[in-house]
Amino acid sequence: MASAGLLLPATLGQHLQLRELVEYHVDLGEANVGHKAVTLIHAMLAGRGSIDAADVLQVRATQTVLGHAVLAPSTLGTFLRSLTFGHVRPLDAVGREALRRAWAAGQGPGDRDLTRDLDFTICETYGVLKQEVDFAYTKVRGYHPLPASRADSGEVLHSRLRGGSAITQRGAAGFVRETFARVREAGATGQLTMRADSGFCSGRVLRTRRQAGVRFSVTARMNPSLQKVIAAIPRRPGAPSRATGTFGVDENGQPISEADVAEVP
Repeated sequence: MASAGLLLPATLGQHLQLRELVEYHVDLGEANVGHKAVTLIHAMLAGRGSIDAADVLQVRATQTVLGHAVLAPSTLGTFLRSLTFGHVRPLDAVGREALRRAWAAGQGPGDRDLTRDLDFTICETYGVLKQEVDFAYTKVRGYHPLPASRADSGEVLHSRLRGGSAITQRGAAGFVRETFARVREAGATGQLTMRADSGFCSGRVLRTRRQAGVRFSVTARMNPSLQKVIAAIPRRPGAPSRATGTFGVDENGQPISEADVAEVP
């Protein structure tokens, strides 16, 4: 078979009944929606970056091992073009239920603390006809999605696709709220912590975090007003005011080796 490493994710997908989940939630008025969706998923897991390249799954006994019908690239292209904005939420429901089932099977944090990392990324695209494709601040044409991942495993908990020119904070508060609800629904009962960079340091995001009772660690951009507030914090006897180590890089790409520390009630 081609790409024998697909055995593990294919087996997992069968246990989670991923194909059946797609069939249940996504209505396109056509047959084999689940088979088409998991064919695309397995093609991407095999490292294929285009629809035509998905035909690697049609090699020899691959279809038998994967446990679903492998559709031809032309059929997959028709399937993708039939999806509309109205199918975003049904597809999101598939991911939400798949996460709940996976965690119920033993992969969830249970009552342990869960740290969730919020970030953004830029997905470069080619061609100018794709919807919402635009240039980001990096001068790269593409999409600007928000992913949220689990800190201890790198597992993607939620994601939201946005246009390429979207600023980091666009839709962040609603995305944060949905992610908190998603992990609670999936069975996480312990303390939640959110980590994010300065792009997510906004009043709306932090209010959403506070309403959900979630701890947070968010980088704040330094400005004169913030420096004045920090300077006014009284130092406690014996408490260090500076910490050394590695704290990422600055705007010039140079390592940051010191950070101001303040302990407040």
